[in-house]
Amino acid sequence: MKTTSFLLATTTLLLLTCTTHVFSATPCPPCGNTTVPFPLSTTPTCGDQSYKINCTSTGTLVFDTVNNSYPIQSINPQTQRFVIQPAPLIPNTCTTTDKIHEGIILNNTLPFNITSSNTIMYLNCTRDLLRSPLNCSAASACHAYINATASISACQTGPLCCTYRTGGSSNSYQIRVRSSGCSAYSSFVNLDSGLAVNRWSRPGLEIQWMSPRETVCTSQNDCDTATSTCGVDSSSPNGIKRCFCKGDLVWDPIQGVCAKSEL
Repeated sequence: MKTTSFLLATTTLLLLTCTTHVFSATPCPPCGNTTVPFPLSTTPTCGDQSYKINCTSTGTLVFDTVNNSYPIQSINPQTQRFVIQPAPLIPNTCTTTDKIHEGIILNNTLPFNITSSNTIMYLNCTRDLLRSPLNCSAASACHAYINATASISACQTGPLCCTYRTGGSSNSYQIRVRSSGCSAYSSFVNLDSGLAVNRWSRPGLEIQWMSPRETVCTSQNDCDTATSTCGVDSSSPNGIKRCFCKGDLVWDPIQGVCAKSEL
């Protein structure tokens, strides 16, 4: 009897919890040991399909650019950002393996962009870069990086190296690598260039995603009846329907739920 009472109490508690915080979108399963937060989507049946990433057979998350793919090193759902691993150098050269793809190029129609937190080290650059606003001087942090990093020693003989911080409109969607500019690069998130190179974080490029809208629906069956209603999105020219939150519930883009406002 005590066991039955306990189960009833537990079930009631779960139901009460769900009435104030119910998932409006199906979360994706972990990829290996990594949690996949909403709205990121690894299959057609979870997350938001505008935010697709891939889970490989080895349990590694991968972000696809226009014509290449990069492993995801870490994800922060609260800041809606993740860090990808830049392409490595071709052995015994100062050319990154993604030069054939002209570097990192994001699809600017998708809800991802490069954040302003990255410091880019452009390596093996032509002298054409002297006409750019990049820091290609002898004091540029890229010189310290080249001299202190054995794995990129092939870059020491390059004509120029240059450093810049991302954040402008010209680099929100691309880190260009090409013969007429620079053949290699590296990137560091929130770099303090005053530190010794051996104290820098490992190379990474930070990407952020836009806050997702309410879940797309075709009928009320696609929404949680207790918390949301399937209705036409008046801001969409295509008549898309979404699961709009009911009453005093508001859309939480971090969790992908309709929940009570904390204000």
